[in-house]
Amino acid sequence: MTKTIIEKPDELLGQEGMKIGPSDWMEVSQERIDTFADATGDHQWIHVDTKKAKDGPFGTTIAHGYLTLSLAAKLMPEILEIKEMKMGINYGTDKVRFIQPVVSGSKVRGHGEFLEIKEVPGGYQSKLRVTIEIYGQKKPACVVDTISRYYV
Repeated sequence: MTKTIIEKPDELLGQEGMKIGPSDWMEVSQERIDTFADATGDHQWIHVDTKKAKDGPFGTTIAHGYLTLSLAAKLMPEILEIKEMKMGINYGTDKVRFIQPVVSGSKVRGHGEFLEIKEVPGGYQSKLRVTIEIYGQKKPACVVDTISRYYV
């Protein structure tokens, strides 16, 4: 894991193109997939029915796309810390793409690249392209442009 530490949010200004990460690898277990299904009510068989999924298009169950996307919230704090702020919030996302499914038991990790940083009332806003890759695969699972605000 490679963690970037920014002492003050204003130090992000002009850092477009800066790459951060990667995080450590983490397993996407069937238990995690099932828990996500319970939390969202999405119990489609490709996610939770291990017997039926053996004969499905992926040969096993796969993580929900939104589960994969939500892992950015777990992986990004492993690779980026911004100090001297009152609070940071997820402001939204722009383009999101699910490139390749994450099969149960796969390992994923995240890395990012700052696309845009600007001053906003009360703080700073960044657009960070987060790529969630799958161990041993050429194509990533998900690419998302996250928007975060850091209030000072």
